[in-house]
Amino acid sequence: MTYVVAENCIKCKYTDCVDVCPVDCFREGPNFLVIDPDECIDCTLCVAECPAEAIYAEDDLPQAQHHFIELNAELAKLWKPIVDKKPAPPDADQWRGVPDKLRLLER
Repeated sequence: MTYVVAENCIKCKYTDCVDVCPVDCFREGPNFLVIDPDECIDCTLCVAECPAEAIYAEDDLPQAQHHFIELNAELAKLWKPIVDKKPAPPDADQWRGVPDKLRLLER
């Protein structure tokens, strides 16, 4: 089992999770983070650090967001690793909890 970044991260892109990851498995896109499933060691440290509550164990991912498992794997191959915390976008708090943001994902 691996961990998955889901829809709540889109346009929020807090990077608190990156700071605690012992294996640097996060990858950064323009307005979203993903977890590389080949690097994740299932340590759970990132889950509690995410202000947007966007990180789930694969088995706990809401059914309507199961496509994020494949999306994380796909984008992890394209995006570069992020290993240091960065400031969140200025409007991140406004986007936190907004539903149906997949259409806003920038690849």
